[in-house]
Amino acid sequence: MKVLVIGANGQIGKHLVRLLQDSDEHTVKAMVRKKEQIDTMKNIGVDAVLGNLEGSVAEIAEAAKGSDAVIFTAGSGASTGPDKTLLIDLDGAVKSMEAAEKAGADRFVIVSAVQAHNRESWEGSPMSPYMVAKHYADKILEASSLNYTIVRPGGLLNDPGTGKVSVAENLEAGSIPREDVAKVIIASLNEESTYRKGFDLMSGETSVADAVKKI
Repeated sequence: MKVLVIGANGQIGKHLVRLLQDSDEHTVKAMVRKKEQIDTMKNIGVDAVLGNLEGSVAEIAEAAKGSDAVIFTAGSGASTGPDKTLLIDLDGAVKSMEAAEKAGADRFVIVSAVQAHNRESWEGSPMSPYMVAKHYADKILEASSLNYTIVRPGGLLNDPGTGKVSVAENLEAGSIPREDVAKVIIASLNEESTYRKGFDLMSGETSVADAVKKI
């Protein structure tokens, strides 16, 4: 597949770009926000385009043109407030879905958050605005025409990936290296067992390849 990574300069995004660049199955195009980020990507041999999630759907669709799949791993970041959470994690995600449909990129994988499908899981949490944004972005994706996969990782770590994970519709709180999240996303691209499904994701004892086959 020709894969557009939205949020390619983020922490999961950088792992995705590297793994896709090394893949024999896929090619990668990185969507980034700043000109200097384009230069950085091109310096490592990665095709890159500018795109602004607070801009128009048409702009994002132009970035997605020619792609078979879109991976959405962008986020407003922990240092921003609920306003940016609404604009990026919710509206930016939905714009990306509309852009993928417009560009004919049928496959769409989104990075959500553990238990984002379960409202009770964040009751009273200071993370509530973020979880609400993830919840409704996922709901809109489920209602779209796209062949989606919703990946809901636990607490994100910068440790090296182990290649061993646990996936299920519902998992207890836990954590996972960002590198392993990226590996699961890439393994899901062509794995039919993940089509039109969402799942929680943590570190575990099952290889990535086996885990995605059992979803």
